Amino acid sequence: MLPLGARPVIQAVAEELIAAGVTDILLVTADTKRAIEDHFDPAGGLSPDDAPDETRDYGFPTDAAHFYAIRQGGALGLGHAVSCGEQFAGGEHFVVALGDCIMTGPEPLQRLVEAHRRHQADVSIVVQQVGREATKRYGIVAPGERLDETSLAMTDIVEKPGPDAAPSRYAVAARYVFSPALFDYIAALEPGLGGEIQLTDAIRAMLADGRKGVAVPLQPGEHRLDVGNIASYGRAFIRMMLTDPNFGEGLRTYTANLLAYLSDSNHRDPDLPTDS
Repeated sequence: MLPLGARPVIQAVAEELIAAGVTDILLVTADTKRAIEDHFDPAGGLSPDDAPDETRDYGFPTDAAHFYAIRQGGALGLGHAVSCGEQFAGGEHFVVALGDCIMTGPEPLQRLVEAHRRHQADVSIVVQQVGREATKRYGIVAPGERLDETSLAMTDIVEKPGPDAAPSRYAVAARYVFSPALFDYIAALEPGLGGEIQLTDAIRAMLADGRKGVAVPLQPGEHRLDVGNIASYGRAFIRMMLTDPNFGEGLRTYTANLLAYLSDSNHRDPDLPTDS
């Protein structure tokens, strides 16, 4: 629910899913996360009598998607959280989008869905290039052959391997598409790192069994904006505000003046009146 620009993170995630053609969205939440469910409650926006083509305050048509929610019942791991959606998926392929980051546009998820269908994959993941040291903070995939201009085969995945053991610098970027076969692999897992059911362990088992995996790298100019800690949230907020079509130009001017003042106090403080 942290704001990025004029909308909360979860709002941007929902809009990204809708742009990729997802019309039924399940929110996997906890007992302290009621605000997430409330945000997507039509009672907070339009009344039942409003025209169907009108938009809610948070930006998309009321009939663009249907939202549902389920409680995970404890911090039991990402794999367990995904397994909560088994009945919801109904035996179909499905998207998983983590709620603590956004993409700077809908195109990565759209490409992911298209590549998953095109290559008849069981698991497909958006990946991003990271520095060597950052490989100890992410799941890292081992790429295989290039499948087409926008996707690679995926042969393995390792959770937070570090620079000496990392099979590549392609890090998992919090967007996945799975076949329903994933649920069987999650059910067979023993608790892993931190006593939790790890999604990475299930993906690795799928790939080891010969299930088809596809990795879709972010393209130049595309970014994953993470709000998982204060520093990354600050960077994400700054980028969103400085690139906002309505406010970005003025804020870029303000930021340039502020940086000049902070580096040299002889420059005018942009928060003081011009005639002070």
